[in-house]
Amino acid sequence: MSSFEYPQDLRYLDTHEYVRLDGEIATIGITEFAVDQLGDVVFLELPDIGDLLTKGDTFGTIESVKAVEDLNAPITGTVVERNEILIESPDAVADDPYGEGWFLKVRVNDPDEVNDALTADEYRAEVEGE
Repeated sequence: MSSFEYPQDLRYLDTHEYVRLDGEIATIGITEFAVDQLGDVVFLELPDIGDLLTKGDTFGTIESVKAVEDLNAPITGTVVERNEILIESPDAVADDPYGEGWFLKVRVNDPDEVNDALTADEYRAEVEGE
C-alpha cells in the first residue's frame, strides 16, 4: 500500500501534473508522487500571467538535484495567477503539493477538457502498477 495521497477532487496526467477545477478556474501543480521522485527541487520555471496554456503542451520546467522535467498542461486556458512563493523557494512544493504548493491558476477555455485526465484511482493504478 502506498503512502502517497491521491485526492479524489483532482484529475491527473500520467506525467504527474494535477488539475483541480473550480468553476472556470483550474489550479495546476504536481503530485506528491512526482515530488518524491524528483527529490529536492531547486528551480521552477513557470509561464507569466496572461500566457496561454494549451492542453498537452509543455508550459515550464522543474529542476531537482536528480533531474530536469518538463511540466505539461492538463487543460487549455490563460494563466491568471502563478505561485510566486515557489519561484523564490521551489523546494516549498514538497511541503504541500496539493495545497500551498500549487503552480498556476488558469482561466479555462473548455472545462470539459478536465474529463480527459485520469481520475485519482486511474492515476494511483498507473503509478503503483496495479
